[in-house]
Amino acid sequence: MRDLLDLSFDELSSVLTDWGEPPFRARQVWEWVWKHLETDFSRMTSLPQGLRDRLGAKFRVGVPRALASQTDGEGTEKALLALGDGQAVEAVLIREEDRRTICVSTQVGCPVGCSFCATGRSGFVRDLTPGEIAAQVLHFARELRPSGERVTHVVVMGMGEPLLNYAATVKAIRNLNDGRGFSLGARRITLSTVGVVPGIRRLAGEGLQVNLAVSLHAPDDALRGELVPLASRWPIREALGAADLFARATGRRVSYEYVLLAGVNDRLEHARALARLLQGRLAHVNLIPFNPAPGLPYRRPSEADVDQFRRVLVAAGVDATVRRSRGVEIGAACGQLRGLPPAKVPPPLSGTGPGLGPGRQPGRSPGPQRGRRASESGPCGPRSGRRAPATGPRWRSGRGAYPPGASSPGPSSGEATP
Repeated sequence: MRDLLDLSFDELSSVLTDWGEPPFRARQVWEWVWKHLETDFSRMTSLPQGLRDRLGAKFRVGVPRALASQTDGEGTEKALLALGDGQAVEAVLIREEDRRTICVSTQVGCPVGCSFCATGRSGFVRDLTPGEIAAQVLHFARELRPSGERVTHVVVMGMGEPLLNYAATVKAIRNLNDGRGFSLGARRITLSTVGVVPGIRRLAGEGLQVNLAVSLHAPDDALRGELVPLASRWPIREALGAADLFARATGRRVSYEYVLLAGVNDRLEHARALARLLQGRLAHVNLIPFNPAPGLPYRRPSEADVDQFRRVLVAAGVDATVRRSRGVEIGAACGQLRGLPPAKVPPPLSGTGPGLGPGRQPGRSPGPQRGRRASESGPCGPRSGRRAPATGPRWRSGRGAYPPGASSPGPSSGEATP
């Protein structure tokens, strides 16, 4: 059965036109799915019964079932979400002041193979479809709605390399951005890449005002090739040139992510070389102290070394902040996301659970305050001020989920949060 979430609005319109339906029906169906978060066609009461029956026979709304979830004491939740073929991915919800950010995956596993990231160690399985990418956001949107909350930001930083699954990733972003449905502003969406040059150049021409984050992690090609094997296909100068093209086309500042590994890429000479690369560019550096994960042979630098590295960049005129990682204790932070071995899991949710319907609208959380830097308000880099109520680590699981105390199967590309 075809997943309706894989369709764009125009594709849905074409299907319904072929069925002989009037043009306004497409907008009605789109609103039920993307605005009212309904998964059961029988509850789409503004549609005629015949159309509801036909949609139910041909389509499903593939919002995934959570096999298990973990929460920390600061409002971060990691969910293991079932896919229809027995695979699973992780997505992360970060609650922070007035923000509700969802970190989504774009692939099962990851082909990049970063040496400091737990995700790539499980290998690459397959790309996600546009619907499977967007459905991670809809899963948490349904969870937030009863309490009057809504998704405010999306970061494409979970399992996988988004620009190696380009078409599906961009289609999912466009569907989430579409003002007739979910209506998430493009400037509230951040896409992270290890520097896939053809994809960055292509993204620059899409007309999307999304934020771009490039994972650099080293100031020279030799070291970067050791840390991020796939990135050796594109020299740093090429990646920077593509990012400059994106900045010119969109007017958006590019973020450069740099995971600091003690004794590897955190020396002052590395900071000075990085500053020379980025001086004069519309750029910001997110410094990310290494987050440990089982089997990774690296150490986290001291706070003094991290601060000294940042000071070198700032003194050279390069804007830089240190990201305070969220969800470390539940394996949901940058570099900690992992995958789940293939297993038989329940099918995606479709037509089950309480109907949300058009009469149950989400409360609107106030947006981020003006003047705050994106780097200071990302899920792993909380701003100063209030935190979500601390509840302590909690574990919830569904049928067939791994038990408390078991190895946590986290998301996989390791770029969990911006």
